[in-house]
Amino acid sequence: MIPIRDSVPCNTKPYVTWGIMAICIAVYVLMLFMPDEMGQHFVYMYGMVPIRYSNPDWAYSFGLPPDHYLSFFTSLFLHGGFGHLLMNMVFLWIFADNIEDLMGHKRFVVFYVLCGLLATYAQWYFYPKMAVPVVGASGAIAGVLGAYFFRFPQATVVILVPILFYPLFFHVPAIAFLGFWVIIQIGDVFTAAFLDNVAVDSAWWAHLGGFAAGALLHPFFIEKKREEYQF
Repeated sequence: MIPIRDSVPCNTKPYVTWGIMAICIAVYVLMLFMPDEMGQHFVYMYGMVPIRYSNPDWAYSFGLPPDHYLSFFTSLFLHGGFGHLLMNMVFLWIFADNIEDLMGHKRFVVFYVLCGLLATYAQWYFYPKMAVPVVGASGAIAGVLGAYFFRFPQATVVILVPILFYPLFFHVPAIAFLGFWVIIQIGDVFTAAFLDNVAVDSAWWAHLGGFAAGALLHPFFIEKKREEYQF
């Protein structure tokens, strides 16, 4: 299921959303031009490696200097591949503009970054010995989805479902689409928790942590004059 668009109009230009997308794309393109060894070092330096903070001796032996948790922020703009980047940008494009519209540009910046930091912290908290870099805007975007889930329950989302190379389009309630997304994250978390041989190939706790952060925090960031925003 690939979301294509939603039914909620945007009354302002989402400059912050566009800026975040531009930064993520620019960083990804920059990494494409790096030699493999340099690119790998870049990801380990600026991606959030949980064991780097739970085991400083490991970080020192691996050549990662103390960064005062800077990677909790910088990891939000790195992506592990084109597909990873593309899906995150699609979700950001569809859902973030309306939340930015509700909050205003400055408030949205703070909200987005805060959700991303809390999402990354959640991933570190539940997997503190993980030695693989956690990268991607998914946690911060999950915060946007959490806000959207509660602010626009009557919205609809057009989704693309490819069946044997034939594209099918469906209109589904946003609350159902995002609810299904949350269920998938919860299922993956429990699968990894109960099956030891399942590798952690996605930051599921970051997704859930970001969604919860967005759901709980978004009322504090909405501008009063936009609180009655209708579509």
